[in-house]
Amino acid sequence: MLKEMVKITIKMWIMFAFVLFALISIFSIPPVFMKKGVLVSSVEKNSSVFEQGLRTGMIITKINNYEINNLQDYSNAIQSILAGADEIKIDIITDKTEIVGLFEKKVVSDISVDEIPDTRIKTGLDLRGGIRALVTAEDHKLTDSELDDLIAVSQERLNVYGLTDLNIRQRTDSSGNKFMLVEIAGSSPSDLESLIAQQGKFEAKIGNETIFSGGSRDITYVAKSGQDAGIYDCNSFSGGESCTFRFVIYLSEAAAQRQADATANLSLNVSAGGKYLEKQLDLYLDNELIDSLNIGADLKGKVATQIQISGPGTGATRQEAINDAQDNMKKLQTVLITGSLPFKLQIVKIDKISPTLGHGFVRTILIAGLLGAAGVFLVIFLRYRKIKISAIMLFMMLSEILITLGVAALIGWNIDLAGIAGIIAAIGTGVDDQIVIVDESSRSKYESLKNRIKNALFIIFTAYATSVVALLPLLNAGAGLLAGFAVTTLIGITAGVFITRPAFADIVRQLGE
Repeated sequence: MLKEMVKITIKMWIMFAFVLFALISIFSIPPVFMKKGVLVSSVEKNSSVFEQGLRTGMIITKINNYEINNLQDYSNAIQSILAGADEIKIDIITDKTEIVGLFEKKVVSDISVDEIPDTRIKTGLDLRGGIRALVTAEDHKLTDSELDDLIAVSQERLNVYGLTDLNIRQRTDSSGNKFMLVEIAGSSPSDLESLIAQQGKFEAKIGNETIFSGGSRDITYVAKSGQDAGIYDCNSFSGGESCTFRFVIYLSEAAAQRQADATANLSLNVSAGGKYLEKQLDLYLDNELIDSLNIGADLKGKVATQIQISGPGTGATRQEAINDAQDNMKKLQTVLITGSLPFKLQIVKIDKISPTLGHGFVRTILIAGLLGAAGVFLVIFLRYRKIKISAIMLFMMLSEILITLGVAALIGWNIDLAGIAGIIAAIGTGVDDQIVIVDESSRSKYESLKNRIKNALFIIFTAYATSVVALLPLLNAGAGLLAGFAVTTLIGITAGVFITRPAFADIVRQLGE
């Protein structure tokens, strides 16, 4: 029997240790598929539950008296909250903290949850569905520091807008041009393209004088819920409905002083009943006038830090008008909180992938993987007519897959279609290398078996070095869109050359002695 013929060497123990490490990295201890609850995929920033400590990545296990084991349990708990009073005591228990407080029942809309994944392997847009946008500055070549600033502002803006599973990172093409790669897995908002491309330069002016701009320098707080923000008026007009939103903002002392100085010498608008000043507060977004607000007479020359912002929303029906007003309010709130992007942006490439298509890919890949493994086993068996060699090669192939996935899970690398192609390429290289070892070991009997295997490993290492040199440029090719292929291939062939090949060579040497 095989275990009677093969002695476990240190190289084999090293391989077994790495396979064990990979399993732990993929499934964790205790295994993630055994955990109960729901995963918090996003929490609305500046919401009351966010301020109490609920964060993305936490696992909710209990809400009030409801044990949360899955999404259905969570839905039942939420329904009980929505059926209650407008303000209710909510007790949320997570794996890291407990949050207890009086919340408005609409707080449930500030939390997005998902099923706890079965593994720690992160899948990319190709498998989960979503949207990927490659973005750069329009008519400007970005530097490293400018790209860092662009990513920081974009990250904050998209987080505030409530997008989930957001990933923004740098990419550089072979010509040195720098890009921002925005990826959002799962369901993608329909207005993501306009939100990314919009610079979001917000200015509030009285006449030609800018009183305040979006961002933390002039604006210290933006109300997003409660009595200080919402839809307060809807009216019918010929062909549709119109609704108005309003929300409160607080200005910095410097911005409030600029407003006081700008209004100090303004006259009253007599035609408006003497209640307003002669000039309005004009709101501009990307240099386009979006609204004009009357300035109350009592604010003349007064340093007032609290301002009420309003704007419209329209639609064919009342509900469409309300939804449009809410969307416009949220966009404006986002720009006011984050400020303008440092550059006008240009979307170079955008890809949209359906989640349904992603699930189909997973099934296809699993089936293809099983058929591929069976095919490799059959071809190797027909070539050598040795069941032991065929079985060992198959085991080594599976070990390399596990190690590659384990490293990817450890470093948080998303496995997308390019990454899966890299794993397949690494498997093919691994099988080729094992064939080289077997064939070299069975060649000329005038040379010792040890030297023959040593020669085989030298050939393998030389081929490995060549592959690494060829793969490195792919990390930046196509602004990094092929990085998944390069990374998983490099992990796979590195694990093969330094971990599984030496172990396989020891087995072949013992079988040949």
